[in-house]
Amino acid sequence: MRITAQLNRNIRIAVTALFACSAWPQQTAPARAPLVITTESLPQAVPRQKYRVALQATGGVPPLHWSITVGAFPRGLRLDSESGLITGIPAEVGDFHFTVTVTDSAEPPQSVARELSLPAATALSLEWSAYPQVDGDQIFGAVKVANNTRDELFDQTVVILAVNEIGKAFALGYQRFTLNPESEKVEIPFGSSLPRGIYLVHADAIAEVEEKNRIYRDRLQTPQPLVVSVP
Repeated sequence: MRITAQLNRNIRIAVTALFACSAWPQQTAPARAPLVITTESLPQAVPRQKYRVALQATGGVPPLHWSITVGAFPRGLRLDSESGLITGIPAEVGDFHFTVTVTDSAEPPQSVARELSLPAATALSLEWSAYPQVDGDQIFGAVKVANNTRDELFDQTVVILAVNEIGKAFALGYQRFTLNPESEKVEIPFGSSLPRGIYLVHADAIAEVEEKNRIYRDRLQTPQPLVVSVP
């Protein structure tokens, strides 16, 4: 019995020493992935056209909460704070700059912000690509027209006129064609010989969307008259 008791005591001492000398790994919380807004730019919005774009982020602890902390969207658009979805129908044009912030649900929470811009353009745009000028008895130049919508096919007409000091109009250019949505700008050169006189140049673009019974218009006019002094 004495030998057995001594043996049991030796075993307990050995086991205790073994546990005391063992290096048990410490439990550590997993590292959180940093919260990052991955949306770098936003597509163009068009007045009277539905807009729907989701802001994107990676990392952090869901759910995420979105907000606009500086600046604002065009009137008619809103941000859903839970999904990061921008929706609505814009009611104004321009370049809108703002700061979007996203916050996660960690303890303590992570927050990151990013500056973005949202351009809102008219459905139909017309611009001078070569400003009207006089060369001898001619007035010539060029315009560019674009369909900025995402899903509307334009039956497009462009007319350029020179109107003299007594209100008489002379045709400088005319084109009618199909203009696809989200198209590159189409350049239309114009020019013609004119009698002597003082002229203002008008460029008119009319786009018809037959299936929606909708018409868009844009217009340009030279701010200063052009003088044709020959022949």
